[in-house]
Amino acid sequence: MNGPRLPRPKYRTVNEALVASATSRSGLTFVDLAEHETFVPYCEVHASARRTAGALRARGVGIADRVALVFPTSPGFLDAFFGVLLAGAVPVPLYPPVRLGRLAEYHVATAKMIAAVGARLVLTDAATRTLLGKAIESSRPPLGCVTLDDLGRGHAGELEIEPDPGALGLIQFSSGSTTDPRPVALSHDSLMAQLAALRALLPPETDAPQMGVSWLPLYHDMGLIGCLLQAVYYPAPLVLIPPELFLARPALWLRAIARHRATISVAPSFAYALCARRVRDEELTGADLSSWRLALCGAEPVSLDALDHFAQRFAPLGFDRRALCPVYGLAEASLAVTFTPGDREVRALRVDPVRLAATGEAVDGTRAIVSVGTPVPGTDVEVRDQDGGVLGERRVGRILVRGPSVMIGYFGQPEATARALAGGWLDTGDLGFVAGGELHVCGREKNVIVIRGADHLPQEFEECLAGVGAVRTGCAVALGFVPEGEDGEQLLVLAERAKGNGQADDETPTVDRIRRAILTHTGIRPHTVRLLAPGTIPRTSSGKLRRNEALRRFLAGELGPPARVGRLQILLEVIRSALAFARVRFGRGA
Repeated sequence: MNGPRLPRPKYRTVNEALVASATSRSGLTFVDLAEHETFVPYCEVHASARRTAGALRARGVGIADRVALVFPTSPGFLDAFFGVLLAGAVPVPLYPPVRLGRLAEYHVATAKMIAAVGARLVLTDAATRTLLGKAIESSRPPLGCVTLDDLGRGHAGELEIEPDPGALGLIQFSSGSTTDPRPVALSHDSLMAQLAALRALLPPETDAPQMGVSWLPLYHDMGLIGCLLQAVYYPAPLVLIPPELFLARPALWLRAIARHRATISVAPSFAYALCARRVRDEELTGADLSSWRLALCGAEPVSLDALDHFAQRFAPLGFDRRALCPVYGLAEASLAVTFTPGDREVRALRVDPVRLAATGEAVDGTRAIVSVGTPVPGTDVEVRDQDGGVLGERRVGRILVRGPSVMIGYFGQPEATARALAGGWLDTGDLGFVAGGELHVCGREKNVIVIRGADHLPQEFEECLAGVGAVRTGCAVALGFVPEGEDGEQLLVLAERAKGNGQADDETPTVDRIRRAILTHTGIRPHTVRLLAPGTIPRTSSGKLRRNEALRRFLAGELGPPARVGRLQILLEVIRSALAFARVRFGRGA
């Protein structure tokens, strides 16, 4: 499949796009939990970034140096991200420590990422820095870890470097759903090609100007490239909500869309399901969602049930189900690979899961697999077999992508790059098939479960649990493992209890319901089912289930819920962090 011709990008670099946006009247609006709003015009973003760039150069940050950014969604992220770019350096956004019950894991993961890119400096805000000591002590960036306030002290002047379009413009880490997160290196050329493709796909401004709302994290490709950088490139207004606030109060997202008459917003399937389930009618009194013309859905396998429930739930508020737009992409392609044609209802192909598992053929059946559309401009997509041959329609194989948005490679990892890139084609590691000229994504190849010689994807089993009320929605994983005394793989199901459902004295009835639901839909009876406390199954920084890590912890006896966090525990973590920073200063300077 070949996408249409890519329009010529308006700008050569992100830096040039930022400069152009500063001449517009648009900007970014930040929303807090009380729905107080702070507007930052693009001209101010540009001016602040120039000052930050000058301060970074005075601090010793040079051309092409990597600078790790650890910020919540805030104006500080803008100062840091664009300031690093204007200094001619390379921003590396990392997720902040928001899961306080998993801080030990956070420190290990963050230290690995800082070291993997050879970051010269870690830039953060004052509140976040109080918890970063252990990660900094382990990674030891040469220029230490400083806050924007510390960086801004003194009068370093301003700076604005215009890099070469082929230069490294961003390192974003892959989600890490099947392996440790990898540093994806993207040039300015790649980013501009992606932004030009996305711009070409947006609906025309015939009735209303483009207006976006996003709660997606700015360290993730959908939030950073698809929302923030696209808004700067356009330029267009964008409303930003911190992701932790959306999770605490999902109505904030829909209220912001209604209040600002937004035309575009994007989220994974779980967010649509969460809103349909948790948003109360009284929270949306008077809200009108009729302006929402492009409700994109991606970042994880698209759930037809989740989108259907969302459309039904909010149709009385003016939401048009034809706005729903399933998409497919990945960090290694900058972001988008395929996009659903506009102004139509979501399409899904119902296939026989048994035949799909046994032969790799998508024949008619009961399991719905949603179409994620056709290639975006400038992009080619092929589905290939294990020998590299291109497969015909309705045959499951590996999804490969080629186009100007594809990454340079994994930074500092030539062997991993060689495995992923060959002849200009990116092997996504995803499985899917083409039907009716559109791509349908089945799941990750590394998650395949082989039972009695047939290949099953975990979603085939996980989707069966939607009607088991005692199981937390979207918080179950199906895995293949070889139990002691068995000759081949068997099915293991790990499922978190729904919140409010404490551990019962006898959980056999729930376990039996899980077994029956899977057996009824797939013909396969799970060998082992374990019920877990909420929050036990490991997730990526963007919220994806880490199935392989869950299996590793289960087999090692290390699968446990996050630690309970109170004021005393937070205080102890702050003290430990301060001591770690003190050891760094004593040993090498920070």
